[in-house]
Amino acid sequence: MSGHAYEHIAAELRDAILAGGLTPGARLPRHADLARQYGVSEIVVRQAIDDLKNAGLVETRGRGGTWVRERPPVRRISSERYLADLGPQTVPQTSFTRDQGITWEQYRLDTAYRWIGADERLAGLFGVETGARVLERHFVFYAAGVPAQVSRACLLAADVERTPVADSRNEPWPGGTINQLRTLGIEVDDIRESVTTRMPTPQEAQTLRVAQGVPVFAITRLMLAAGRVVEVADPIVIPGDRAILDYSIPLRR
Repeated sequence: MSGHAYEHIAAELRDAILAGGLTPGARLPRHADLARQYGVSEIVVRQAIDDLKNAGLVETRGRGGTWVRERPPVRRISSERYLADLGPQTVPQTSFTRDQGITWEQYRLDTAYRWIGADERLAGLFGVETGARVLERHFVFYAAGVPAQVSRACLLAADVERTPVADSRNEPWPGGTINQLRTLGIEVDDIRESVTTRMPTPQEAQTLRVAQGVPVFAITRLMLAAGRVVEVADPIVIPGDRAILDYSIPLRR
């Protein structure tokens, strides 16, 4: 056996999970049983299980043992998703409900609004002076009861203060931010996104129920109207094991 014993055990269990021999929801043998099976100590078995947890393949439930993680459905996030926000809104929807393939009744949005002064990063993204008054909106998006996305989406007070858009009680809003701004006479005509991957913060992992070892997509989005940035979403966070980012890049001469 080449390599460390725990690596060999982890590899065999990983192969069994990926091949379907150990199905989602199945309980792994007890540490003591695996130790006897492989002729190693329980410390070595724990190292192997830690490897699988770090890969997002298994989870430990208190003293109830170790279980193969359920595999959440993967959704494809198309670069054309914002067409759902452009309307017309004959059926209430947003880019999120379109991505998730859910009805408006299956959609839930938790919100927290507050007024802040833009820090240096946020001011730089907006192209305004540091300290400019901004409406900071924290969202948790749910699809059929499952938390699927969190975001911090900011709007300039000069655009939205003392309007229905600044009232969290009006959420969720069909057509999302694009439709909100349209009601104020602001037509979003350009969207720019920057995508990175990282490990979730403890709060993100708890809110989104991200398993240990699973990274997230962290997206910075700018919405523009006639060249002016009118919304900054920084970040939008999506679990990496639940999404494929699907981009279309048309080439024009």
